[in-house]
Amino acid sequence: MSNSCKQVYITTPIYYVNDIAHIGHAYTTIIADTLARYSRLVGYDTFFLTGTDEHGQKIANSAEAKGKTPKEYADEISGKFKTLWDDFDISYDKFIRTTDEDHKAGVQKAFQKMFDKGDIYKGHYEGNYCVGCETFFTDAQLIDDECCPDCGRATTVVKEESYFFRLSNYQDKLLKLYEENPEFILPKSKAKEIINFVSGGLNDLSISRTSFDWGVKLPESIGDDKHVMYVWLDALMNYITALGYGTDEANMKYWPGKVHLVGKDILRFHAIFWPAFLMSLDLPMPDHIAAHGWWTRDGEKMSKSKGNVVNPKEVADAYGLDAFRYFMLREVPFGQDGDFSQRALMDRINSDLGNDLGNLLNRIIGMSGKYFDFKVTSKDVEKYHKKELDEVNSIIKDAEPLIYNMQLNRYLEELWKALTIANKAIGDYEPWAMMKNGREEEAMALVALIVNIMAKVSIMLESVMPEKISKIALSLGIEINNQSYNDLIVNNGIVSDTTITKIEALFPRIEAELIATADVQKVEEKVEKPRKESKKDDQKDTEPDNLITIDKFFETTLKIGTILEAEEVPKSKKLLKLQVDVGEDKPRQILAGIKEFYSADELVGTQACVVANLKPAKLMGMISEGMLLAAKDEDGLHLLRPESSKKAGTKVS
Repeated sequence: MSNSCKQVYITTPIYYVNDIAHIGHAYTTIIADTLARYSRLVGYDTFFLTGTDEHGQKIANSAEAKGKTPKEYADEISGKFKTLWDDFDISYDKFIRTTDEDHKAGVQKAFQKMFDKGDIYKGHYEGNYCVGCETFFTDAQLIDDECCPDCGRATTVVKEESYFFRLSNYQDKLLKLYEENPEFILPKSKAKEIINFVSGGLNDLSISRTSFDWGVKLPESIGDDKHVMYVWLDALMNYITALGYGTDEANMKYWPGKVHLVGKDILRFHAIFWPAFLMSLDLPMPDHIAAHGWWTRDGEKMSKSKGNVVNPKEVADAYGLDAFRYFMLREVPFGQDGDFSQRALMDRINSDLGNDLGNLLNRIIGMSGKYFDFKVTSKDVEKYHKKELDEVNSIIKDAEPLIYNMQLNRYLEELWKALTIANKAIGDYEPWAMMKNGREEEAMALVALIVNIMAKVSIMLESVMPEKISKIALSLGIEINNQSYNDLIVNNGIVSDTTITKIEALFPRIEAELIATADVQKVEEKVEKPRKESKKDDQKDTEPDNLITIDKFFETTLKIGTILEAEEVPKSKKLLKLQVDVGEDKPRQILAGIKEFYSADELVGTQACVVANLKPAKLMGMISEGMLLAAKDEDGLHLLRPESSKKAGTKVS
């Protein structure tokens, strides 16, 4: 089947409207959005669903506590979810609410079909019911003979008339499903607990309630209007009612789903109840039920009482949405629990995004501008760098299957290997030396290699960081769409002649501490304590500077230097590592304490005055072969520069 006609259906769980969205909701939704954007990029006909789950006793109780009707309360919280996803530019195709009339109609049709098939019957139920989890538990499952095994709250013994789904009839069929489809539950490590649960025996499932009325009524043909449907039957059906099941079924072409994304706490409902319902409805199975772990904060469980709940909107506003997206996908293997740490997020931004990705684009801009007036041609790139191109193409080919296997952190790790090849090539081949020695064709081929690697990686990163990558594409003079994906990724092609455009720094280094709590706030930067004043200091402004002779002055060699490369020194608050052309056979490495006043990207291609005959010094384990001249006052620090561009190495006198 060609990409242009393959349908892909991706869903988040529908989020329960008992509170505002937290970081776990954002995590699931960002993953789903990444999958949907990637699917569209490769040419699949994609439908992406998210929404809210709004029925049940818990919602009715919360609404009553706030003096609202259940619908008023649901409207308010559902609206907050939708607003957040819109602010996050989540590319959903439909936002479903279980209070939608077409959803209710679809659920009633499904109930009727299962009833007519004999899979639903009427009886009585008595059991230990947890309102918070909307779930019944056996006596053996309770903690201390009373409390819910999932949330720890006290359960209530409920005895009422109920309709039941014959879940026990599907035990063997479910086990066969798991056996024949080992990737039905992802990660595979989660499948064992589901298989063990089903193998232990399944009881028929109570699927209606009479103790409250905030839910979907049974079909009129059943003739039992005192019952509303159990919230999990109602909620799970959203995956097909959103496609028009029971009403306008035009979008049922997207069924079966590619991936249902869920949190591990609701895996059992999705991996047992949902496939059994689908079997009863004679509908095919989705490809994957993918369950992610929970998030903690600095090693502790998040809770309102501790004040450590991470608000995703505030984190995104503080650090940047794309940086937040990257961190969430890169930091934790899918399925494992993750820990949100401010320091870890800052390190990812400064290292992965700032140094590896952002600085590589800065080097492209700097080299193409200095050597070739920003014009880059790839005509000789395969002549000189086929080995590196083949390696990058192979990395990307091996990375792609990781996306639908929900190994997004490994996918990003692989793409960063390609960026490492690009950064290493610049140091290995030294384009500045090529230009100095008249090897312009080789230098152009090297710059083109870096452009091609950046272009290919950008295409594969667009679904992860759409806003930032669009800016990289603009700078490279390329478009990211299905055509460029086919040309550069599927067919291993190269970028046509292009013109590089300067853009602002994509990932400025984060120095200040940003605390992502209920209220993200910027903490004042630590300021060095002033040293004690001395009499010598008091006299300093009234005495002339130390006088030297003209001969002493001319012992200092000052030259104009062109900054070819600049990068931050890890773990240093002040140092930038520069490669500076001072008219010699190779650039000088200079460590300059100017990071508080200049970013690495804005220095590339500029000039400064260099003290060129200083004895080399070792700073933070690295050799520095010179010093930049600068002036500093209450307005800050500024490098001393020539009024107009001078040839690198020109002496200052």
